[in-house]
Amino acid sequence: MRSAVALVLFMSASVAAMGPAVAQRAPTTGSATASASPPAAAPAPAPLAIPVTPPKCTNPNALGVSRTVEIDTAGGPGFGGEHFKQHDFLRNNEVVLTFDDGPWPTTTAVLKALADECVRATFFPIGKHATYYPEILKQMHEAGHTIGSHTWSHKNLEGIKNAADAKAEIEKGVSAVSMSAGVPTAPFFRFPALRHPPEMVTYVGERNLAIFSTDMDSFDFKLRKPEQVVNAVMTKLKKFGKGIVLMHDFQTATSQAVPDLLAQLKAGGYKVVHMKAKDPVKSLAEYDELVKKEQKLPTVSTRPTSTVVRTVE
Repeated sequence: MRSAVALVLFMSASVAAMGPAVAQRAPTTGSATASASPPAAAPAPAPLAIPVTPPKCTNPNALGVSRTVEIDTAGGPGFGGEHFKQHDFLRNNEVVLTFDDGPWPTTTAVLKALADECVRATFFPIGKHATYYPEILKQMHEAGHTIGSHTWSHKNLEGIKNAADAKAEIEKGVSAVSMSAGVPTAPFFRFPALRHPPEMVTYVGERNLAIFSTDMDSFDFKLRKPEQVVNAVMTKLKKFGKGIVLMHDFQTATSQAVPDLLAQLKAGGYKVVHMKAKDPVKSLAEYDELVKKEQKLPTVSTRPTSTVVRTVE
């Protein structure tokens, strides 16, 4: 990771038991721990077409979406000027909002803020997190956002020497997100910590997954206050004039910052561009099965917790 930042865990005792999915460049406001229960059963595989009808906007003064672009992911094109210069599709004063490392309870505040302004964004969930909070992932889809993936457990792929293990980290993330969403997701991928080992870049291209870096990294995982997040994004946006913005719905400060950020984008005359995929992602059956096996340990009992545990005094 580009920065070593201490994790603040919802339940620190669960770290040793679970092996957390570490958020982008070490988050500061939570982690993937055993504190969140996985779903009771693996969702059914996603269908083969991406619904394209977004929710109707009822706010006449909303920031909204100025235009929607369709991305053909064949061959694994790269986007985001920090690493990829070839495909710059944004006009001056246009922004694409992207969020990494969810779904997490903080994600719901982000979704509400976006809905209030009729704005759609692109999310790159961690596979493990998707299995913890599939209901939030479904809300994300229902709101019309685009859902990509961000590996299974947010491991830095440069540190995985075995190519098969690195591929499994990518593919289990794709499978977990698609299965947990229960709907088609996009063949959009972001490497953890924006580290791009060449062999895996080639593999992702062969899988026809578009690779997303960023034009403006908010570095919100280093920030504690929402106004700092807003200032970080707006300062860079004023400097560069346009770009793909990287934030983390996993971060509490970011989840609180989104309403003001959208207000400042609107006041500054900026336009939001939404990305969608030409075709849905196709997960691989062998990794679907691996994800299903990891979701829970089966027991004989199927009784709900309320009938097993009760307060007696």
